[in-house]
Amino acid sequence: MGFPRNDMQIPASVLPAFAESFGGRPRLFRAPGRVNLIGEHTDYTGGLVMPTAIHFSTWVAAGRREDRTIRAVSEGFPGALQFSLDQTPNRQGNWTDYVAGVAAMLEAAGHRLRGANLLISGEVPVGSGLSSSAAIEVATALALLKNSDLFMEPMQVALLCQRAENEFVGIRCGIMDQFISCFGRENHALMLDCRSLTYRAVRLPSEASLVICNTMVKHELVGTEYNRRREDCEAAARIIGPLRDLTMETFERRASDLPELVRKRCRHVVSENARVLQAAASLEQDDITAFGRYMDESHRSLRDDYEVSCRELDIMTELARKLPGVYGSRMTGGGFGGCTISLVESSHVEGFVNQVASGYASQTGLTPDIYVCRAEEGAKEVPLFERAVT
Repeated sequence: MGFPRNDMQIPASVLPAFAESFGGRPRLFRAPGRVNLIGEHTDYTGGLVMPTAIHFSTWVAAGRREDRTIRAVSEGFPGALQFSLDQTPNRQGNWTDYVAGVAAMLEAAGHRLRGANLLISGEVPVGSGLSSSAAIEVATALALLKNSDLFMEPMQVALLCQRAENEFVGIRCGIMDQFISCFGRENHALMLDCRSLTYRAVRLPSEASLVICNTMVKHELVGTEYNRRREDCEAAARIIGPLRDLTMETFERRASDLPELVRKRCRHVVSENARVLQAAASLEQDDITAFGRYMDESHRSLRDDYEVSCRELDIMTELARKLPGVYGSRMTGGGFGGCTISLVESSHVEGFVNQVASGYASQTGLTPDIYVCRAEEGAKEVPLFERAVT
């Protein structure tokens, strides 16, 4: 199976920026960010998730070099990356690690790369929980492979990019973000089993819109607490077995064997896996109301049991649920800030945007970014004849 193809407009700045930095005319590659509709903090325990790729993308313009040097610059961030593929690059603690990590993992996997000049241009809001990191990883992998006349199946690309983030960047993420960036499907979410890597596409309701609300905060807890939650889940698995294999009934029978804090974390994961199955079934039965109810339940579990929400996320979801046309609302992503996702009847979207923005500003003093999104296709090379946008 190859990467899907679809029409995609090229940001107007990419080609001039590449020419200014490196000269010449590059090839262009894009990979989408994602929003997870339900199934949060379950992927790294082999659980169930339901993400959709969104139309915000990371673009990589790539030009071939005659040597084995990788040079990369970003339109959005300072600094530059330069290293020889004959040596293992060093971590820098910034955006360059995602590029260097992917290149290092490709080389380590036996794929001899050509040198490349890379320009990175990102549309995915950074720090918002919409997976800008996976988008840059997947777009970079595709660019480096094509630049070297190499091919990898999308599944292998997703797994390699996950490994780059785990082993090089140092974030112990699951497979979800890289997977959906590779396999996204227009107008659909994917119900993904993160253990078997089997999935099925679930059509999203045409009468409802995906509205992402960015709280504009990202609390510093996110990195350490993310890894701590994963450690809690691993501790639970050592005592009562893989969380993926537990139903709520079997969990309740073993819950007393767990320390109280670990028990709460485990309860979220087990109940969230059940909610993903129920949510997928509700969409397949055209029951949007039930789907929204599972979204609300997911947020409460993330807030109370997994404890990865925060005041701003709670305010945003509470505002959303009070408005007409809202089926459900929840935090999405790692938590401690970032974004919420709401499923909103399309005829109510304009009023939703205005009222959430004003209500959130009055309670927090912050002006949120709000994005009305569509479900998009996965990563691909974009022909240069496609029209650039201003």
